[in-house]
Amino acid sequence: CIISMQIPFTNMAQGFFASVGQHLALLGNTARSYRYIGRRKTAILAEIERGVFGSFPVVMIVGVFTGMVLAFQSGKELADYGQETSIGALVAVTMCREMGPVMTAYILAGLIGSTIAAELGTMKVSEEVDALSVMSIDPINYLALPRIIALAIISPILTIYTNIIGILGGALIGYTVLDISFPFYFRRAMDSLEMIDIYSGLFKAFIFGLTIAIVGCVQGFNAENGAAGVGKSTMKSVVISFVSILILDFFLTWMFY
Repeated sequence: CIISMQIPFTNMAQGFFASVGQHLALLGNTARSYRYIGRRKTAILAEIERGVFGSFPVVMIVGVFTGMVLAFQSGKELADYGQETSIGALVAVTMCREMGPVMTAYILAGLIGSTIAAELGTMKVSEEVDALSVMSIDPINYLALPRIIALAIISPILTIYTNIIGILGGALIGYTVLDISFPFYFRRAMDSLEMIDIYSGLFKAFIFGLTIAIVGCVQGFNAENGAAGVGKSTMKSVVISFVSILILDFFLTWMFY
């Protein structure tokens, strides 16, 4: 009985480490292809444009309501202790440190990461990726590099936007619900923010974007068995990205603070 339990656990461990190896290998191969970035500039810019404008409306809605919910919930609790005037500091620091990069990463994982996995998975099952290899075109350089570079750039940009929108949403709740004036709210927000809060959040966003793109590419290249395989790879891309974001967020927070 013990042996029969150990076998599934061993298989799971082997699968986990094999998956980690695949993702690290793709990251290494992408890093070695840095000299081709100039040649792939048009494709990178196209991916950035598609990612930014495709995610912009969702980021705006999520950002403003994240700030509003954060201000409303914490403001009510702080009001019990007469500290509701600290709401500006709380919202600003929380958005820049945690909520901004994490919520933006979740949006990108659901929108862009799944799209990458679906696109590359469709190309894989239709043998387009194999055709590129036959023509001596490196699929990583041609397909993965533009998407990885673009998402690593997009994530910090959209995180800045999420932070600003979230802080504005908190200001709206502070003014309408807690009777805190806008000048006082923003003064407390600016006084409480330190450069490490901003830099750590943007660094997290960069790592999250890189991770989402790599996961999407790996799952896309691993797709098989037709349309069902593409759907499974897309689903795995989102799930793995979500879990990776949480794990990386913990270790990056520990590293900075």
